[in-house]
Amino acid sequence: MSSDSASITLQPIGVVHNGEADASRVDWSRVRSQIVLREGLADALLGLGDYSHVIIVGWLHELPQAMRGRLHAYPSGDDRYPLQGALALRGARPNPITVTVCRLLKIEGATIEVEGLDLIDGTPVLDVKPYIAAYDALPKASIPKWARG
Repeated sequence: MSSDSASITLQPIGVVHNGEADASRVDWSRVRSQIVLREGLADALLGLGDYSHVIIVGWLHELPQAMRGRLHAYPSGDDRYPLQGALALRGARPNPITVTVCRLLKIEGATIEVEGLDLIDGTPVLDVKPYIAAYDALPKASIPKWARG
């Protein structure tokens, strides 16, 4: 990698508000969250309310630095599963970026309300995209046997 591409600067477009503090929560399906966008971005939401679901890209700001350097782990910390590389898992990784598809409930001004977002209160949001099944769902995609469970 050249030194020109070694550093990227991102600015969050918003922040998650939901009162949740426990990142280890297992079931986020009924958690309602508000994503409050930074000033000047409300107009960027034009048309988003026509979608039933959105993709939220977040930054796991509380992930410890030691976890970012982890190269492998057991899925969910369970050694009954095969050891996997960090980039073959959904958890800790070098860049703590997370992507979640969640249900869009409503948009009011610069606030997006969603259900099923697995991010704690205060998490920076890097991007919001409409979920488009024709692009975002691949019915023939496969996963390892251990992950089907």
